[in-house]
Amino acid sequence: MTLTPGRADRVFITGASSGIGAALAREYAARGAVLGLLARRRDALAELVATLPHPERHRIYAVDVLDREALGAAAADFIAAHGGADIVIASAGISHGTLTERPEDLPVFDTVFATNVNATVSTFAPFIFQMKVQGTPCRLVGIGSVAGMRGMRGAGAYCASKAAVHSYCEALRLELHASNIRVVTIAPGYIDTPMTRNNRFPMPFLMPAERFAAQAFEVIARGRSFRVLPWQMGVAAKALRLLPNVLFDALFSRAPTKRRRQAGSKA
Repeated sequence: MTLTPGRADRVFITGASSGIGAALAREYAARGAVLGLLARRRDALAELVATLPHPERHRIYAVDVLDREALGAAAADFIAAHGGADIVIASAGISHGTLTERPEDLPVFDTVFATNVNATVSTFAPFIFQMKVQGTPCRLVGIGSVAGMRGMRGAGAYCASKAAVHSYCEALRLELHASNIRVVTIAPGYIDTPMTRNNRFPMPFLMPAERFAAQAFEVIARGRSFRVLPWQMGVAAKALRLLPNVLFDALFSRAPTKRRRQAGSKA
């Protein structure tokens, strides 16, 4: 089921102020979409919208995705303003290195799961009823990660949260299978964004955010159920899944770790 041609898509994106979310906003705006862009930083959203074609058509929402009530109000405002939504992309996400043995990392686990998993649910929930009423082809898009396909040393919170996104979207896909709504899961590999620039290890097949957004647009339009981008990382991830645990452990038990959150900084 492809999206309806010849009509401007109504697209709501969380985590839209930078990285993958901002790249997707630019891609959809360039293709004539009407956007609802949500992130915590109003100034960053305003700067982004000012660079888009027809900035007056787009709405911005300075909302923390952890605030479920405010997120629901933003969704309701977008639906009321445009008569519904065709595509909702839950792009908001955070990544921090974590060590379970460190007590100060336990709240970081909570925040990573709340942002990456719970907020995805909170993003989709307010749109489903209206999408069903519309009856036209619609998309709910979860942004997972190749990191969700195997656990990595020092990244327990991030890997587990993205694995949860994959499983949640799969379950939702089954729930909505008989409807007009397709659930799409996109698992980025290494995409050149402010978040990945903090990594202190090699990032094979690093992909510009703009190229990722262009390819993601096609995946979403076709309603693919699951896709790794770039495709090379999909091949690598499948190969890692086939490794016996004893070999996987030997290869990765001493791999470099993600940076942990600095004491006093905001998760």
